[in-house]
Amino acid sequence: MSDVRHVLVLPDRDAAEEAAEALADRFGLAEEPQLVRDALAGEDDAEDAQWLVVLRDEEARLDPAELDGFAGEWDGWREEP
Repeated sequence: MSDVRHVLVLPDRDAAEEAAEALADRFGLAEEPQLVRDALAGEDDAEDAQWLVVLRDEEARLDPAELDGFAGEWDGWREEP
């Protein structure tokens, strides 16, 4: 079993929460994605934070290109490892 993770970078908390819900429906995830606030370097203002949606993919069954397109629906992207 490998520790494959995908990280989707989204512009705000609302987008991250909506995407996390939609991920389970669209990709049939067994485990709920983790939401993480990622403050930009040197910024304390919550408005300047990106949100990360982290999902485990131990069986490597999720297509990275499909996840990138999915994140794009919320003006985000998939971060390369």
